[in-house]
Amino acid sequence: MSKEIILGSSSKYRAQALGTLGLELGVDFSQQSPDIDETAEPMESPRTLAARLALAKAKVIAQNNPGKVVIGSDQTGACGDRTLEKPGSIEAAIESLTYCSGKTAVFYTGLVVYQHAYPQESDGGDKYTLDVETTHLQFRALTTAQINDYVLRDLPLDCAGSFKAEGLGVALFESIRAEDPSALIGLPLIRLVSRLQEFGINILRGSPDRPNGAT
Repeated sequence: MSKEIILGSSSKYRAQALGTLGLELGVDFSQQSPDIDETAEPMESPRTLAARLALAKAKVIAQNNPGKVVIGSDQTGACGDRTLEKPGSIEAAIESLTYCSGKTAVFYTGLVVYQHAYPQESDGGDKYTLDVETTHLQFRALTTAQINDYVLRDLPLDCAGSFKAEGLGVALFESIRAEDPSALIGLPLIRLVSRLQEFGINILRGSPDRPNGAT
């Protein structure tokens, strides 16, 4: 990679997602955990919260690492009138999935790519992009036994919504609708590849200006 990438998150799931793009932790990118207040503002919508926190995470790390390309991401979820959070315990995970059974949940994944300019650069100013990907999940009508079985097998205790969509959790849904299916794991990889390209980082190491077959 021509520029150092920093993943502004301590999430192992986001780091693993970058790994699917051929990026190696410690070689192609590093991780830093942003120190910000993630409390929602009064009447703040889940979509607005995801966007605001993704930007705040990326910005605070970028300002301490001028010239480096920082990836910030945040995810919020809602089902009915409930915000879906990380359960933290088996009992809370079971309760959350019981509530969501048969309902539709919506997840918002904010993605920011941010570069803080060196002070001596004449053009000045920071450069960043901000996107929010939306994912609609239709939960199956689940029995108590099915929910208990899933939680005990997958232990999704550190996952918002109490499921791991990249694993057994996909069995909980009747359908998933999204332009970027990878957004549900916390990092929209399709969008990220395009945004990194705008910062001069090409995941596919050929010229993006001359696709195969072009003359």
